[in-house]
Amino acid sequence: MKPLFDFLLKIFILSVILWGVIFWGAAAYGIDLVSVFVAWILIAINSLTGYLLFEYAFDKPQAEYTKIIFGGLALRLLVLMVLVAVIIVQDLVAIGDFVLSFFAFYCIYVIIEILGYQKKNKQKKKVA
Repeated sequence: MKPLFDFLLKIFILSVILWGVIFWGAAAYGIDLVSVFVAWILIAINSLTGYLLFEYAFDKPQAEYTKIIFGGLALRLLVLMVLVAVIIVQDLVAIGDFVLSFFAFYCIYVIIEILGYQKKNKQKKKVA
């Protein structure tokens, strides 16, 4: 299976499971779904962008690979910080639900992103 398709499939399955839990939690505990959705969209786009940058940089020389990966990471984190600051300062969503779900999604999705990197590296070793 191609690594990008595998990554997207894992993200999709994880998202379906997480949203099932979120809908259950919203019914039982009164979670603001708009806040959770905004956090999820930010993190899903961040993870997808990170993996696509990795795919782009994978066969590049070491110096260029490092610039793309770490430069992309710094830029993605900067964009996320600015967006989170705007959302919090403008009070666009329920802050508590947003912040909690943002950190939870970030921790979960970064693990999937790293596993995607590892799978791509293992496939490269098998070919070589």
